[in-house]
Amino acid sequence: MKSCVAIRHVAFEDLGSFGGVLAAEGFQVSFLEAGADDLGGPEAAGCDLLVVLGGPIGAGDEAEYPFLADELRLIADRLAAGLPVLGICLGAQLMARALGARVYANPAGKEIGWAPLALTEAGRASPLAGLEGVAVLHWHGDTFDLPAGADLLASTPVTPHQAFACGRVGLGLQFHAEVTARGLERWFIGHVAEISATPGVSVPALRSATAQAAPRLEAAGGALLSAWLRQAR
Repeated sequence: MKSCVAIRHVAFEDLGSFGGVLAAEGFQVSFLEAGADDLGGPEAAGCDLLVVLGGPIGAGDEAEYPFLADELRLIADRLAAGLPVLGICLGAQLMARALGARVYANPAGKEIGWAPLALTEAGRASPLAGLEGVAVLHWHGDTFDLPAGADLLASTPVTPHQAFACGRVGLGLQFHAEVTARGLERWFIGHVAEISATPGVSVPALRSATAQAAPRLEAAGGALLSAWLRQAR
């Protein structure tokens, strides 16, 4: 079987619906837990696919979280070698930083909730094409500059850089296409402090929007991942 290593920063931000897609595509998935496991070893460096998941820390916080230095080096080395990397939320920010771009607090503020993307021309010709008109989950306060040589695939009014491609093997998604309604119940617990501190955001409102939007996203997100995996081979 092909090997996929997923770097997980908090237990409840996992592969979600992507786990089933990866299994169907013939991948055996293992997890490395950031802060506990070695992110600079051969398991992540040599796997067929690296997925870098989300989390509540910042991509520039390596003074507080030294493992980020290994993570950035791992991402940069794999992309330079033409090995597939998928970054989601924090993972996309780390990809941008590994490629030399700036990551910083979004001047427009946090973006938490469900909303569709505006795909660019490149995005409509990419594996993201099936997300046209589909609400995805946004849960971030930071953003990034577009890395040199990368193709911008999607935007929202709050966050102009929502997705980018680095050739055929690098895909950064600021938004979440992997979430499920059941899995998000764990987010509502784990992110309770952030939810409470963000005006206009509440668990009941998020749960209601999730019930409406998550089923469609599960299908569209799975199609996105399958299409990208075929491209990245």
